[in-house]
Amino acid sequence: MKGLIIVLIVVVAVLAAVMLFKVERKTLVTIGTGGVTGVYYPTGGAIAQIVNKTRATHGIKVAFESTGGSVFNVNAVMSGDLDFGIVQSDRQYQAVNGIADWQDKGPQQDLRAICSLHPEAVTLVAAVDSGIETLDDLRGKRVNIGNPGSGQRGNAIDVLTTASIDWKSELKAEGLKAAECAKMLQDGRIDAFFYTVGHPAGAITEATAGKRKVRFVSITGMELLLEKYPYYANATIPAKLYPNAANKENTETVGVVTTFLTSVKVSEEVVYTVVKSLFENLEELKTLHPALEILSKKEMVESGLSAPIHAGALRYYREAGLMGAEE
Repeated sequence: MKGLIIVLIVVVAVLAAVMLFKVERKTLVTIGTGGVTGVYYPTGGAIAQIVNKTRATHGIKVAFESTGGSVFNVNAVMSGDLDFGIVQSDRQYQAVNGIADWQDKGPQQDLRAICSLHPEAVTLVAAVDSGIETLDDLRGKRVNIGNPGSGQRGNAIDVLTTASIDWKSELKAEGLKAAECAKMLQDGRIDAFFYTVGHPAGAITEATAGKRKVRFVSITGMELLLEKYPYYANATIPAKLYPNAANKENTETVGVVTTFLTSVKVSEEVVYTVVKSLFENLEELKTLHPALEILSKKEMVESGLSAPIHAGALRYYREAGLMGAEE
């Protein structure tokens, strides 16, 4: 009888340990994205879908939420309010180096890179009846440069400054969120808007689908910008993606890269699991949004990453032969 009691105690202890292990293995992590009409939001949803598909195996559930964009996401990841964030490569660079929006806070030393995602073009959409055909035509017009804390606001200011346009005195500048721009343009309340986004984007499609005819405005003559900032590159917006726009030819512009970030405080195991899920299911991920179709493992590991790569991501990249042991 005594032996049976001991056996029962052992069984109960083992079961309790197993249950505790399972509870500990159930981890909820969050991804900060952007506006619901942009590409960050569906990109976050695609990442969540891929990781959650094998949740029963690893115990991690990923949730994604709409946010104010890159600057918000960096700050929320740093404060622990978010575990992961989707952020423009230029904002990553600025945060790591303690410049621009982080000049007062200093370098964000706990920021960690995971990988890059889709390219993003600095996109300038203007109403045809506004007469805006070049950057110079923006002077005196009502132009949305993006809400404070968004990546597009910084890009718009960079472009305008390079073009010798003082946005504070020479534009009637607005600070709207990207989701508001299409309606405001169609209602005649603004003449043009900047939006840094991967294509095709819902907000841009919406802007081109209304009664008010719109066009893409080329952003050229940016040699000084490309020389000054390593995270910018030339980019192209294919005309075929927006058949309702006035443009018949592709639009030349500049752009950055979307990056996926976290904090050094997020566990190595969690990051390793998320990265492994993404890279081992990359072909499926590429089908979840047109902007993700061109992803390649090589580019995802090598492009646009200014912050140190998180230990969990490094572990997977080395196992998969995507990085050497010394990196």
